[in-house]
Amino acid sequence: MLFLGAILLIIVSGNGVMTMYEHKQYPAWGQYVEVKGKKMHVYTKGTKGNTIVMLPGLGTAAPVLDFEPLVDELAKQNKVVVVEPFGYGWSDLTDEKRTVDNIVEELRSALQQANIKGPYTLLPHSVSGIYSMYYANKYPDEIQAIAGIDITLPQAVEYFNEPVPELPAYMSLIAPSGLARLASYIVPSYILPIADEGTYSDQNKKLTKMITAWKAYNKNVVNESRELGNNINTTKEMTFPPNLPVMIFTTERDKVDENGRSNITFYEEQLKNVRTHQLITLKGHHYLHWTQYKKIAEDVNAFLSASPASP
Repeated sequence: MLFLGAILLIIVSGNGVMTMYEHKQYPAWGQYVEVKGKKMHVYTKGTKGNTIVMLPGLGTAAPVLDFEPLVDELAKQNKVVVVEPFGYGWSDLTDEKRTVDNIVEELRSALQQANIKGPYTLLPHSVSGIYSMYYANKYPDEIQAIAGIDITLPQAVEYFNEPVPELPAYMSLIAPSGLARLASYIVPSYILPIADEGTYSDQNKKLTKMITAWKAYNKNVVNESRELGNNINTTKEMTFPPNLPVMIFTTERDKVDENGRSNITFYEEQLKNVRTHQLITLKGHHYLHWTQYKKIAEDVNAFLSASPASP
């Protein structure tokens, strides 16, 4: 027992020392802004066209790195912004509850502090679909359009009659214990994007493993998952504003239940009252931007050019 305890202490201490060293050696790519007394990382690329704000899925440890191929494509014609929420990437952790209102207000404050002017096109992935819908309903004048990648929407729980998933509390120990760092060495395929060779640089992969060791399933991510049910209840009566252009990318039709419901029928239902909308199916899995970043960028550019927001 003493031997095992000593080994555990060495791993935890070594992980802490490595994390402090890495923070100094590998500074954030973008700028820090202060939100509620904490540092939030905002990365920007491109200077012209639409202002596209990209929002990550739950537990994506390093959003700037995860989105990099798509950012590079979109930035050729747009100003692209990745705001890393608290608990993600180079941003701090926070003690604030992970309510949809707090998350959206923090995002909005970060954009304002970084002097990034709207109106914005929100490009959410996964759970950030809920935050985007909330933002568009609460501050409609600030949102130009939404282009979502396999987004979670609050009506999905009732539509599919499925429980709200949540991460167990002990998951928050994975990073500080050093287990995430060990996993990055032993099974990097569980951490790195599943993409064609050359899509992500060796430097990107190195940093992704490193930031995963810092942030994997930290307390903010775990609390966000455990707050998901409340956030769904807060937004379940919301719909996309009819005048707001909305496009959604999703995977090709997955399982169809006995009532004929699938991801595609669900999104069709959500978009039926939106005047300007588009639903695009692509081959791939939930992180469609890992392999379909060029197609997504091409379609987003075409959609925004053809479908300006209605006054």
